[in-house]
Amino acid sequence: MNSRSELFIGGDWVAPQGTETINAYSAATEEQIGSFPEASPADIDSAVHAARAALTSPEWAEISQAERSALMHRFADVLDSHKTDRARTVSMQNGMPISVANFAEGDGVVALLRYYADLAKTVELEEVRPRLDGTGTTVVQRTPVGVVGAIAPWNFPAVLSMFKLAPVLASGSTVVFKPSPETTLDSFMLAEAAQEAGIPAGVINVVPGGAETGKYLVAHPGVDKVAFTGSTRAGRQIGKVCGELLRPVTLELGGKSAGIILEDASVEETVAGLATASLLNTGQTCYMSTRILAPKSRYAEFVEAITAMASSLPVGDPLDPNTFVGPVVSKTQQERVLGYIEMGKAEGATLTTGGGKPKGIDKGWYVEPTVFSDVDNNSVIAREEIFGPVLSVIPYSDEDEAVALANDSEYGLGGTVWTADKDRGLGVARRVVSGSFGVNRYDLDWGAPFGGVKSSGLGRELGPEGLEAYFSLKSIFLGD
Repeated sequence: MNSRSELFIGGDWVAPQGTETINAYSAATEEQIGSFPEASPADIDSAVHAARAALTSPEWAEISQAERSALMHRFADVLDSHKTDRARTVSMQNGMPISVANFAEGDGVVALLRYYADLAKTVELEEVRPRLDGTGTTVVQRTPVGVVGAIAPWNFPAVLSMFKLAPVLASGSTVVFKPSPETTLDSFMLAEAAQEAGIPAGVINVVPGGAETGKYLVAHPGVDKVAFTGSTRAGRQIGKVCGELLRPVTLELGGKSAGIILEDASVEETVAGLATASLLNTGQTCYMSTRILAPKSRYAEFVEAITAMASSLPVGDPLDPNTFVGPVVSKTQQERVLGYIEMGKAEGATLTTGGGKPKGIDKGWYVEPTVFSDVDNNSVIAREEIFGPVLSVIPYSDEDEAVALANDSEYGLGGTVWTADKDRGLGVARRVVSGSFGVNRYDLDWGAPFGGVKSSGLGRELGPEGLEAYFSLKSIFLGD
């Protein structure tokens, strides 16, 4: 049992000022595996105060870029030494298959922090430009954006936390971080690593809690910027608050991405790629290609192949390295996904595999990999984000219709195209309105910006662009 009784605020483990606690459960066994305090408003006040003090402390504000980079690399070293335990902790909480957790929540966290540690050393903090009118020069200065309120989701909790924490550190800003209540235990491990690495007091603060905790943090007068990954519904509420406060905000939200199969695509290669591009982490990934658009000329062939792929994926214990599909994160999420499956049946789509809980598994919040064919793009299962192992295969007549169907969505986060002609695939990718897209693959490049358009969010994370989001710009006009 991983039970915690203190919060990480101001560089120390301190007793919470509230009395509420949250229990952590295993998605695979439904058993309690830990508990931790819920941060109260008073705790968040203390965390913001600590972050504000750290922002101007000599130990943080006055160190060189090389020193900041070295400190971040030390943090990465400590995180690397605990990566196996961290991946296992995430897998136990949210059901992520351990093969995915080892890569994303173990190695991925370390690699991303090192990437930003290197950028911290080389980013240009002051740039001297000649004035456009030729009468002097202007100094453009990058300064830390300030105290960041960061909120991460439960699906990839450790690495999505680092999407925010790494550029925060590289910019010289400070952070009050709220993890998801479903996956908080790994955040305590991150805080322990920060302390061991010597990250100055108050630079990183962790305040666990649910929606009310997040609302208080987002609206806190001591927060200068908000960074949020989560649902579009919650993102809209955060956007309203930040708009009223004129507070910078980065929102990485939901998706309902299309996987376009062109008529020249190889069945074997396409289906092998879609296994990951549409069902990674049991479909609990925001950019999954869960709307699969298949040409009418080969529709039956691809429906059969996608059905066979989905039904063959190993379902089971997320800690088993052979498992591809684990449980979803909670009972609530399981009921939500099963509810969408019932909607699909009611709307007249054809269920080709799955459709319920897997047989032979008595414990855990599992849902069978499920495929629907004969799906209308206007149906609920084709338009709303399900966030589970449910695929919709939609027929199209020609390439123009495929692109139109892909764009006929309120979301615009990811997407894929599958083809034997890479140049043709690139042409399709350029026509789809989306923040990212893959040709015959979908793997994030952490050196390139990631984010959504339309209802999938505002701003970008990752790459140098992800660091720019944590700077404020000042222009200093120099006279002769």
